[in-house]
Amino acid sequence: MTNPVVKSFWDEPTGSWQYVFHDPDTMKGAVVDPVLDFDPLAGATSTANAQRLLDYINATGIELVWILDTHPHADHFSAAPWLKSQTGATTAIGAKVTAVQELWKEIYNLPDDFATDGSQWDHLFSDGDGFMVGNVPVKVMFSPGHTLASITYVAGDAAFVHDTLMMPDSGTSRADFPGGSSKALYHSLQAILALPDETRVFVGHDYAPDGRDAQCEATVAQHKESNIHLKGAPTEAEYRAVRDKRDASLPLPRLMLAALQVNIRGGRLPEAEANGRSYLKLPLNYFESR
Repeated sequence: MTNPVVKSFWDEPTGSWQYVFHDPDTMKGAVVDPVLDFDPLAGATSTANAQRLLDYINATGIELVWILDTHPHADHFSAAPWLKSQTGATTAIGAKVTAVQELWKEIYNLPDDFATDGSQWDHLFSDGDGFMVGNVPVKVMFSPGHTLASITYVAGDAAFVHDTLMMPDSGTSRADFPGGSSKALYHSLQAILALPDETRVFVGHDYAPDGRDAQCEATVAQHKESNIHLKGAPTEAEYRAVRDKRDASLPLPRLMLAALQVNIRGGRLPEAEANGRSYLKLPLNYFESR
């Protein structure tokens, strides 16, 4: 089995990690969860993050074949469509994204013709699907809990888990968004922890607690030993009590209501109106203030 070379890119404003991985033999590669920049005060988007990824891809001589989303994000916009326009690579996400689209279509009161069939991506992955990036085998694991649609990409010895695990000193990710479930998240985490101990786990977020530098990688063994929510192998009930109590204290992500209506479109802005501009909607009083 060929293991991938992984390059990480941190977006400090959203605490998000983005990844490029490639097969060192064939130089074929993939991007995981690219960020489209968004300034909520100006309502302005830009491609600075995505350009960083593209510059690295070009400088390294990588042939980009996949642009992979793990789920529709609540804290940043996806840059998948822009990267596709620059490279022609295939976009993909988990097949359960259709349930997220249906849920948020109702929340945003989107028109009847808004497609909830996942057609905004080129390919939808089901649990257990496999594909190759050059000589690197990639397996798809359905990892619900944070969202209805979350998936993990296990590429060789690297697992891209995004919003399931955080770094060991931060624990695990929240499960209180619409469609989220601490019960489902617990079982998703158990499946990830059942991977070989030496598996490199790459997380989707880090908020650099206690002033340390941002980090993105720990092994399965390190999570078993020291993850503050998982060490000691808590039961489902014990884990859910900790997770649910923590989630009840958290404010909603500041970009959630903007990001979801873009990301259920595969990272595309809403269709432009008669004046040529796109507009975002806010579902007033749907969520309680926290």
